[in-house]
Amino acid sequence: MIDCRKLTKRYGKTVALDGLDLFVGQGELHGFVGPNGAGKTTAMRILSTLLRPDSGDALVDGISVVSDPGKVRAQVGYMPDFFGVYDNLKVWEYLDLYAGCLRMGEKERRKRIDELLALIALTDKREAFVDGLSRGMKQRLCLARALIHDPQLLILDEPASGMDPRARAEMRDILTEIGQMGKTVLISSHILPELSQMCSSMSILERGKLIFSGTVEALETKMHAHAELIVRFAQPPEGESAQEARETVQAVCDALPDEREPGVWRMDMPESDEGDARLLAKLMALGLPVCEFKREKVTLEQVFMEVTRE
Repeated sequence: MIDCRKLTKRYGKTVALDGLDLFVGQGELHGFVGPNGAGKTTAMRILSTLLRPDSGDALVDGISVVSDPGKVRAQVGYMPDFFGVYDNLKVWEYLDLYAGCLRMGEKERRKRIDELLALIALTDKREAFVDGLSRGMKQRLCLARALIHDPQLLILDEPASGMDPRARAEMRDILTEIGQMGKTVLISSHILPELSQMCSSMSILERGKLIFSGTVEALETKMHAHAELIVRFAQPPEGESAQEARETVQAVCDALPDEREPGVWRMDMPESDEGDARLLAKLMALGLPVCEFKREKVTLEQVFMEVTRE
């Protein structure tokens, strides 16, 4: 659905996108991650035909944003991070206004508005004025506006910005349902754990360059590969048994344990169920009072910090 080819955009001397190559398949919920200034919004605006790249191209369902932006717009629904609403309109009137701009017939408009209000769980707010809605409800209404013409690609720039936890959970459920409809969704967000729950794939941008793109499973594998092994003893090992334990650990992971806390050993060793079980058995055979033996999983934020630092 999305195929970016050497996409480049500059603002004066600042390079916002530096030869971006990105592919997102049909029906994917794709997370778009990166620090402020990484180029996410620029890429989204180019895909939405609101900006023209300096060089390169992007295809949406095989249609070029450079040579045929009109056809691309028919395929794309764009929800910016900041948007305006008409406060003196009722909820249904707000959607009806945009449906009318698309020259939809009255009967088609009524049907589409009813479907969208049901999708975003605002049917009971149909007659409410937009300015009386909560932040989360306004976000969902803007999402419905982006869906009014039934696009195949939905581009969302920080859709959960400023929402409370309940509102974010409601938005997450709606986006999951949209993904189940077969639509492709590109979501930019800084709330990384929520993206990992929703998305089937993710990309990480840094200074306009793509530094990771793949499935969430591939990212989780990267996380697990850095899971630290923690061994906690009821009493700190001492004397000959402690030395034997250190030699046992060194034989397994070729490194001495980090003993920054009394009675706690931390080891940076590859994750392996068999290796972990073998090490635990050897420690127990030495008579050491092991009371905790676990892997401390790396968080998505830590992986993001590590990848962008590299």
